Amino acid sequence: MPPKNQVTIPYQFSPRPYQLPFLKAMDGGYKRAVLIWHRRSGKDKTLVNFVAKKAMERVGSYYYFFPTYTQGNKILWTGMDKEGFKFTDHIPQSIRKRTDNGKMLIELLNGSIIQVVGTDNIDSVVGTNPIGCVFSEYALQDPRAWDFVRPILAENGGWAVFNYTPRGRNHGYDIYQIATQDPKKWFSQVLKAPETKAISEDVLREEREEIVKKDGNDALYQQEYLCSFDAPIQGAYYATQLIKAYEENRITTVPYESSLPVDTYWDLGVGDATPIWFIQTAGQEIRLIDYYETSGEGLAHYALELQKRGYVYRTNGNGQILATAPHDIEVRELGTGKSRRETAMALGIDFQIAPKLSIEDGIDAARNILGRCWFDKDKCGRGLDALKSYHKEYDEKNKVYKNRPHHDWSSHAADAFRYFAVSHRSPTAAAPKQDFSNWSLQ
Repeated sequence: MPPKNQVTIPYQFSPRPYQLPFLKAMDGGYKRAVLIWHRRSGKDKTLVNFVAKKAMERVGSYYYFFPTYTQGNKILWTGMDKEGFKFTDHIPQSIRKRTDNGKMLIELLNGSIIQVVGTDNIDSVVGTNPIGCVFSEYALQDPRAWDFVRPILAENGGWAVFNYTPRGRNHGYDIYQIATQDPKKWFSQVLKAPETKAISEDVLREEREEIVKKDGNDALYQQEYLCSFDAPIQGAYYATQLIKAYEENRITTVPYESSLPVDTYWDLGVGDATPIWFIQTAGQEIRLIDYYETSGEGLAHYALELQKRGYVYRTNGNGQILATAPHDIEVRELGTGKSRRETAMALGIDFQIAPKLSIEDGIDAARNILGRCWFDKDKCGRGLDALKSYHKEYDEKNKVYKNRPHHDWSSHAADAFRYFAVSHRSPTAAAPKQDFSNWSLQ
């Protein structure tokens, strides 16, 4: 028994038997883990104790990622277990140097920092050097967060843990496949509710009956309690259409055809991301050959990206590239007095305005056109992940989906796809090759 002035880490935590294989694997040298544990299995309670232990063993920065800042605050920073014990109280005050509630940050006496971060604001940790990261509800996160962290952890020998319940075969499914195919480097574990016995059979039966009564099927039960990747994705707008596209092998390698003009469809952001879909049409086939997205750049950057790809784009009578964007491209900027459409014209891009339909009508148009679409699985990977993840907003209070999209990282690509769906042009003869020599690119 430790002296009275000392504490034992983990603090106030005794792992359940089914949680031990993960903890032993990480203590045994694993650096990567995927935990697909059913709802109410104690994922975050286990992992906050795991992070605290690691932070005491090695001084460094440890990030606990959630899809949004708000979720991180609600679930972990202010969240508590069924006995009313706060999750963050597993990091006792006696080992803390300071606690910053505004930044959801705890600095330990040994110099380690533990911080809760929303991947909707991944820029807040750019330039840092984490050595341990938890990705909670990873199937709902922007997968670029892992793209950002992965090379850092590879260099400093850090670790990463992904925990979530499935949301169809999106990036969560992809990383689970990576884990199962490399069991020497990745620990993976799928825990279904009937196996762990963490929830009684009576409660599970009542939960399933309630879900069926409300939704008309048990897909949500299959997803949350049986950890099924094949259950219909609750609230996802394009799940049915994309599943069919996979079944029909329309998500594959789609080569660029130089005899067909390329059309581009944009959703222009300023602080937010700007995505671009690159599309060719051959008869009834619509080929999505490429996708590009970044943020914080001006129009000249995107014009240069079009030039770099070397595609033959559809043009107007003056040799400028025809592109499609929403109506807000005509809004004038306060600094210059020019609209972004006018700025783009000077860069050789003639933006056409997508029809201004309701979001609901645009989503219907997207659903209807998806049956004709072929996607390049590699070049359009980011865009596909977004279309898979694009979903209705969930009303936590009433436990129902609202009739409007949830705005997150997937919205930008989905919006650009919607603009494509409502304004897709019929195929014409091949466009002439562009002369980029007079482009004013900065």
